[in-house]
Amino acid sequence: MHDEATGEEPVGEDGFTDDGFADDGFDVELLEEELRQAAAILDPVPPELRQIAVEAYALHDLDARIAELTFDSVVDAIPVRGATDAPRMLTFRAGEVTVDVEVTAQGLMGQVLPPQQARIEVLGGPQTATPVMADDMGRFSSDAPPSGPFALRLRTGGEIVVTEWLRA
Repeated sequence: MHDEATGEEPVGEDGFTDDGFADDGFDVELLEEELRQAAAILDPVPPELRQIAVEAYALHDLDARIAELTFDSVVDAIPVRGATDAPRMLTFRAGEVTVDVEVTAQGLMGQVLPPQQARIEVLGGPQTATPVMADDMGRFSSDAPPSGPFALRLRTGGEIVVTEWLRA
């Protein structure tokens, strides 16, 4: 049990503190800091991984609703004979909000239903979110095709909807 008055762990008759460590008079916080510094030098966290972790935490919106993938042309569509380089069609749903997205090598375009204005952020890996605006009809497009894992974050009025992450 931690002693609030001294800031130390009380030492029992056996010479050990309640947390099971012997009280040899060394500073645990100092040891922890030295281990952190050694790890930072010997095995540093790559900047890309740190950025991904920061962006993943940024997705942590308590008010955000997750839009479930309800259609993916890669899985659900019937292939068309002779069609090459067909666009990927995706549909996400969160309650009353539906997002239809077409992903091509030239970018993506889609529509928010029911039609409404929205700010849509294309999230993808270590790069920053790319914002696009949906017009009054809910239509939006981006000239930057997603590469690697991506998700969409929609801000419609006071509501935030985040799609599942997919690989482009």
